[in-house]
Amino acid sequence: MYLEPRPGIAWPSPHLCELKSAVRTLLDLDEDTAVIIRQLACGEAGCPPPETVVEVRPMDGEAHRWTLHRPADQITENELRTILLTNDPADRNLP
Repeated sequence: MYLEPRPGIAWPSPHLCELKSAVRTLLDLDEDTAVIIRQLACGEAGCPPPETVVEVRPMDGEAHRWTLHRPADQITENELRTILLTNDPADRNLP
C-alpha cells in the first residue's frame, strides 16, 4: 500500500478537497453521491483560459454539472454557495 502518491500520479490539492467538501455540504449530499471537480486547460496557443467543471453524480438520479470559466484555485466557497444554491441544478456555463 502506498502512503504517498506513486510517481507520475497527481495528488489532489487541498483546495480541491475543500471545494468538494463544500459542494457536498451545500447540497446535503450522501456518501454515495460522487462529487467531481476538474480543471480543464488547453496547452495550445489561442485556447481559452482554464475552466473548472463541478459535477455531481448520484447513484440513482440525474447528474448535474456547472462550468466556471476560471481556474479552480480562484473559486471560493462563497462563490460555490451562490452558484449552487441560486441556479437550477442543470448544466450551466457560468462566468
